[in-house]
Amino acid sequence: MPKPLVYKGRASISNAAGRYEKQNSVAEDDGWGGLDAELSLLRTETIIDSSKSVISYNDSPDLPFDRSINPYRGCEHGCIYCFARPSHAYLGMSPGLDFESRILIKPDAARVLREELGKRNYRCAPLALGTNTDPYQPLERQHKIMRQLLEVLAETRHPLSIVTKSALVERDIDLLSEMAGQGLVSVFLSVTTLDKGLARTLEPRAAAPQRRLEALAKLREAGIPAGVMVAPVIPALNDHEMESIVKAAHAAGAMSAEYILLRLPLEVAGLFEEWLHGHYPLKAGHVLNLIRECRGGKTYDPAFPQRMTGTGSYADLLAQRFRLISKRLQLDGGLPALRTDLFRKPDESGQMSFDFFV
Repeated sequence: MPKPLVYKGRASISNAAGRYEKQNSVAEDDGWGGLDAELSLLRTETIIDSSKSVISYNDSPDLPFDRSINPYRGCEHGCIYCFARPSHAYLGMSPGLDFESRILIKPDAARVLREELGKRNYRCAPLALGTNTDPYQPLERQHKIMRQLLEVLAETRHPLSIVTKSALVERDIDLLSEMAGQGLVSVFLSVTTLDKGLARTLEPRAAAPQRRLEALAKLREAGIPAGVMVAPVIPALNDHEMESIVKAAHAAGAMSAEYILLRLPLEVAGLFEEWLHGHYPLKAGHVLNLIRECRGGKTYDPAFPQRMTGTGSYADLLAQRFRLISKRLQLDGGLPALRTDLFRKPDESGQMSFDFFV
């Protein structure tokens, strides 16, 4: 079976409408060979996001943080499995190609963050960056929004954690190492596979697996607490690499290891299945059957806390394997807790004022 036609550097095969749209369009071969033509380059479009707040709060019992920042909505990395894709439907755009190519940016994010941190009722707790879309996606090289956010957080001595699959995190080692010296930062590098071929189709614009490991090593050399996030683990596609990824990260200096089972909420299920049948048609049925086995017969179960690890015998086997390799390499202790007692509020002039509230 021939490989599907895809835009270079993009993972989605289609741009199906989101769940709130009343109409949808489907490419149909009219016999004139139009669907066989080579696809032109799909350029990235940026859209200004003028949101009046940048900190999002959650009360999810299976997350180790209650607040996060996402400087970008949509992600150029284009990971086909990204659980954030459905958020583009709220914007009237497709969770497919639109999510990868129509990115909302928050150029005033640092200013808005300063205002939010300065509010009288704000109480400090670790901020998570990279939990929805990657703060170090390719557009960050040009816009430097993440860098500006870090500068505010460094000034105010605010603790934060970062998850990324980009080597661009190396750019900010100067700020991160200073904050690490105060116990204010930790970083996880997300590594899905060590197979370059699989990575190119699965997450086409993310850093190559080896570059992520090199970035992990540089963070550790700079004294920054860093670990590896094996995510997502996809049954029968990359789960056989679990031990290899953890060992490679350990060799690069990782202090901790965690994993997340593939999550396919809402539109992601259809997009992933389409991708799977297009790139791995002989494996597709087996992969999907194992996913359903781990999700109570469905493609996804959003219930806490099993949405992260799944249920059933196959999910239990994955958990046991990960537990054993992490324990053997002493990567099961987590990263050091972040300090919150050093936080100081910014005042309206941009100078620091100490928070005397308990």
